[in-house]
Amino acid sequence: MKIPTQLTLLKSSFTLKHKPFFSLSFGLLLLVFAFYSNAEEPMFEIPSDALETARELRDEGLKSSHAYSIVKGLTTEVGPRFAGTEQDKRAQEWGVELLTELGFANVRIEEFPLNLWTRGNPGDEVVEISSPFPQPLVALSLGGSAATPEGGIEAEVVFFSNFDALESFDASEDSLSGKIVYVNDRMIAAQTAEGYSPANRKRLNAWRLAEDRGAVGVLIRSVGTSNNRFPHAGVMRIPEDRSPKIPAMALSAPDADQLERINAMGETMKVKMQTYAGYRGEVTSGNVIGEIVGSEAPEEIVVIGGHLDTWDNSTGALDDASGIGITVAAAKQILDLPEAPRRTIRVILWGAEEVGLIGARAYAAAREKDGTLANHVIGSESDLGAAPVWRYRTNVAESALPAMAAVARELAPLGILHGNNESSGGPDIFPLKEKGMPVARLEQQGMKMFEFHHTPNDTLDKVVSSELAQNQAAWALWTYLMAELDVDFRGK
Repeated sequence: MKIPTQLTLLKSSFTLKHKPFFSLSFGLLLLVFAFYSNAEEPMFEIPSDALETARELRDEGLKSSHAYSIVKGLTTEVGPRFAGTEQDKRAQEWGVELLTELGFANVRIEEFPLNLWTRGNPGDEVVEISSPFPQPLVALSLGGSAATPEGGIEAEVVFFSNFDALESFDASEDSLSGKIVYVNDRMIAAQTAEGYSPANRKRLNAWRLAEDRGAVGVLIRSVGTSNNRFPHAGVMRIPEDRSPKIPAMALSAPDADQLERINAMGETMKVKMQTYAGYRGEVTSGNVIGEIVGSEAPEEIVVIGGHLDTWDNSTGALDDASGIGITVAAAKQILDLPEAPRRTIRVILWGAEEVGLIGARAYAAAREKDGTLANHVIGSESDLGAAPVWRYRTNVAESALPAMAAVARELAPLGILHGNNESSGGPDIFPLKEKGMPVARLEQQGMKMFEFHHTPNDTLDKVVSSELAQNQAAWALWTYLMAELDVDFRGK
């Protein structure tokens, strides 16, 4: 907005000797002016009929136990559902049956190829200290790990206190040749879950750095925040042109503590590792899809959902049966309205998320190929467990921010703060975001999630029905308004 002429004249009338005073005074004048200017700008107003419906959905969601029922069904009737396995197929069939029975339209499975990795028989995996204090350790192979030679390996452990130390290690010294690398980085619990990414670097990349420096194996402290004796599963970052040649395994936190204590004593450690992990060849997985067809602009699509797969050691009640329960139950509330919203709502139960967003990438590539990518007006995923939503963030065009602020005001009664415009949208949404789709996210409290993440301890008893209901209420309101409001989130 243009500065009034009076202020411009005021500025020009000051001499250099008044510059410090002027800078302060003029800055204050501008702040006051900006305040009143912004106050005069009309806020985005949600049409009264849409607002009434959205509030009813929110209030009904708070009283619902539907999301919890869905989580209970998936974790009980299917259990673990690792991508590419028979359990994965059962999960897809379960998803089709669920969406069909609830009355969603165009229910289908969109298949995609997958290079199946398994750890072999988990009971055959062995990690143990062979010296100086022989004892078994609790560990499991990381996704993408290679097998050990028959009979396993035994080697001296080189201890790295964190990933940065390994990354900066001088490979020219060649002192890792024939050794097992151990990386100790501890994850820090946080409301925002932001401790995950820095701690996760070792899981993603330690194998490559260790292998390049001649190591014969890798051990890491599990990427998690619990002190339970459960190792946390997870995938490594595998480039398209390269597969690991060495085994890589995650230790439970108490066993990692044990290695840390022995290292602090100055003792030379030797560890034995044995695993039969590896890739088994191409199989098929799939994304399960159902829709609420829009009443006025059915070609425009709002994408919501959670991921269907889990690690093989977990029923995935938090990760991510809860995301599926929340989004499906919220969409069902909208489906039951007398009239569908303007746009189509597409609920996607994403496949093969845990092993590298394979289903999400396949979906984005298919939409680019069939020319419907531009029709995806906005998307979001629920994938941080079952704790209450505490913050709402977006990533939309500036012109759409007033509308998003209006939505945030309706989320506020649920205890949800309005965050910034830098959201990722969620893991499975990211490939679509990379291709230009606007996104948002209803962010859940992340403090406790990584106590259970990717472990056998991720079970239904960790899910609180009333907390799921708060999520469902938020998602029902948000999804309905994204589909109903005549707002261009791309800002073209």
